[in-house]
Amino acid sequence: MVTRNKPSTPSLRILFVASEVDGFVKTGGLADVAKSLPAALQALGHDVRIVMPCYRPVAARDEAETALTTELYVPTQPQAVPYRVKTLKSGEIPVYAVDAPHYFDRPEIYAENNQGYADNGERFAFFSAASLDLCEKIGFQPDVVHCNDWHTGLVPFLLRTRYADNAFFAQTQSVITIHNAVFQGIFNYDQYSLIPELIQHRYVQLEAGSANISMLKAGVAYADKVNAVSPNYAKELVTELGAHGMARDFQQRASDLYGIVNGCDYGDWNPESDPFIKQNYKANKVSLARGKKACKRDLQQQVNFPQDDVPLYGMVCRLTEQKGIHYLLPILQDFLLNDVQIVVVGSGDPKLAAALREISEAHSDKFAFVEAYNNPLAHCVEAGADFFLMPSEFEPCGLNQIYSLVYGTLPIVRSVGGLKDTVIDYDTTPQVATGFIFDAPTPEALLIKLQRSLLLYCQRPQEFKRLQQNAMACRFEWSEAAEQYVRMYLGEEHTAQATVGDVTPV
Repeated sequence: MVTRNKPSTPSLRILFVASEVDGFVKTGGLADVAKSLPAALQALGHDVRIVMPCYRPVAARDEAETALTTELYVPTQPQAVPYRVKTLKSGEIPVYAVDAPHYFDRPEIYAENNQGYADNGERFAFFSAASLDLCEKIGFQPDVVHCNDWHTGLVPFLLRTRYADNAFFAQTQSVITIHNAVFQGIFNYDQYSLIPELIQHRYVQLEAGSANISMLKAGVAYADKVNAVSPNYAKELVTELGAHGMARDFQQRASDLYGIVNGCDYGDWNPESDPFIKQNYKANKVSLARGKKACKRDLQQQVNFPQDDVPLYGMVCRLTEQKGIHYLLPILQDFLLNDVQIVVVGSGDPKLAAALREISEAHSDKFAFVEAYNNPLAHCVEAGADFFLMPSEFEPCGLNQIYSLVYGTLPIVRSVGGLKDTVIDYDTTPQVATGFIFDAPTPEALLIKLQRSLLLYCQRPQEFKRLQQNAMACRFEWSEAAEQYVRMYLGEEHTAQATVGDVTPV
């Protein structure tokens, strides 16, 4: 990776390339990382710039200053592709928004009516090429180009092909972060006319079928370093079960594969200052007890539950099988035979939503389903619930379990990806436990942990409170994650091992 003479850590020029950035446009956790990690890297003294598409929904795009009006020249194309670069700010970080109306001036960023745009391959091939093209033209010479997911997977490929003999990028190294390998950017060759390098020479190792190229495969094959958003997810990516068909690709890069747990933005998720919850509270026993009680009553009132002192379980997620809804549904009515209350907030798969709605109508006094993404309600669930359900089929890192910890809401998770890296199981390590973990991908395994959590709450209330304080003592700071990223950029010893937040037993 980047090599320099250094008695101390050098200041790096980092180009962070992402398809979405929180504060401008967001569909998932990638946007959170694209906002928070660059800020943490800047705080360490590095010169960081962000590149993203200038979509129609981007806030303030019409008022943004135009820094560059230019064209992307493609050797095999008769006409260049015009685009502009608009300058925005994410905190104090410059954001270069690639403004190409033909590709990005649309109502949504990836899809409409759950149907991806038919030219998504061409759109993000252009974005990848423009991200490097603009660097020379604005005079920003990066030491590291940090790419994210399939949308930017062609950037490392272009650095090694189109820009291989370009002196401007002679010292530039690339990283690709895998936020979710299930999405691989697989498109037909006819969508890559702007990347003739892919067409002039057949790259069989990048193909997914004889007529398609995977952008994620390109990123993994050609980046100098590959990283996953948790150590355990990095380990899963080299297995057939966890790699979503790309095990061989990741196995070939195993020596360059790092796992670094995402940090948490504790400015937005903090029970001491959260503006959305009924009563703010701290980790000390008195404040925690009073605050959780007030927030629980408020949540019960919002979803029309009786204000009973029974264990309250919360879940906030997209309604997909990835999030483990199919593990919950078969055992939900059995678990509701107990004195419990459950709130599920989310939208997505219509069939899963219909099943949850049916159960909610039959058990309205103890099961509530809110079919929406509702950020204020999500905060109220984190603060008001006693337990948080996250039984994911796979979970590269996960954020809701980290939010739950800081709110003293014990996560119940499956032993996958970042969930395993961030939650400590009560049944295996009780002194430092922060929640419950189950292994088997079955409804029965989830039910056993639900019953265990119920027993803890009802029969050992002081032990339950001790675990709450353990959970609130955990911290996953972006500053620590950023330091690990810098070590990876510099090619230092592979130190990103599976760890969890430091917990002092209470």
